[in-house]
Amino acid sequence: MKLFTVEEANELLPVIRPKLEKIKSNYAKTNSMRDRVKAAAAAGVEAGGGGLESGTQYVKSLYNIGKLTTELQELGVQLKDYSRGLIDFPSTRNGQIVLLCWQLGENERIEWWHETETGFAGRKPI
Repeated sequence: MKLFTVEEANELLPVIRPKLEKIKSNYAKTNSMRDRVKAAAAAGVEAGGGGLESGTQYVKSLYNIGKLTTELQELGVQLKDYSRGLIDFPSTRNGQIVLLCWQLGENERIEWWHETETGFAGRKPI
């Protein structure tokens, strides 16, 4: 597991922000089509075929989410919430592993951290 300093995590934010914005957008697209996809899948099973008019767009959005999520993971960043663009950077504080926490819409710098067990609700200012 890669461990980040606050400075290293802050330096990555300009690279990560556009990826998170694309993930959030693609996730919203797939969520808006979820009921239609389920209905098309059920109709396809019953009728021996079928499809969804926007099925290609749905699959493309899923692919993009997977690709961008993999890119974040390869950087050592943990994606916690697709719809909010919530991420964690593993770090250390007083000799213990903690998570530096940031999400889309926050300042240009990471200002929060939390213990690994407490999650977003346990955020504390840096």
